[in-house]
Amino acid sequence: MDKRNALKRIAAGALLASAGGLLVACSKKGPEFKGVDVTGAEYARDLPLTDHNGQQRSLKDFAGKVVVVFFGYTQCPDVCPTSMVELAEVKRSLGKDGDRLQGIFVTVDPERDTPEILKAYMANFDPSFLALRGTPEQLASVAKDFKIYYKKVDGKTPTSYTMDHSAGSYVYDTQGRLRVYNRYGSGAQALASDVQALLNEAG
Repeated sequence: MDKRNALKRIAAGALLASAGGLLVACSKKGPEFKGVDVTGAEYARDLPLTDHNGQQRSLKDFAGKVVVVFFGYTQCPDVCPTSMVELAEVKRSLGKDGDRLQGIFVTVDPERDTPEILKAYMANFDPSFLALRGTPEQLASVAKDFKIYYKKVDGKTPTSYTMDHSAGSYVYDTQGRLRVYNRYGSGAQALASDVQALLNEAG
């Protein structure tokens, strides 16, 4: 009788251990990011805007690539060029994997940032990077979805205004899911680490 009970206890223990193993396997953690982990976020879902080549774009176009999105404008004196230089640095640091990174710049100043100006601006950093623009209404809709703040600040002349805007990058995995928010000032190394982690995750 004792032997039978002992066998029952061993079987129950084995079953619990097995279940525990399954639990550990199911709750396998994803990569630990240097930026803010926003995996599962219900915002910043798409970018239905036109690129500087006149092509209508969507995040689905970049399946298989890690996508980094930054909002800014070409006459920005500091934050925007710094962010784009860092993104170009990230791409170079990835070596061959750099081909699996897509940089996207969304202008918050479509009034002055024409397709021609945006194309020339992207060429300063990396010719594979794309700049997107839309009508004021389209921009307002996308900015709302991305929780982006932007506002025109009047200058001395009607065309010398500046734009206040949020500064930070949105990082998507190879399946087009938002995963990381990279704060401005984090540096190229932190962003490169997160991009590489997502590329490794995709295999």
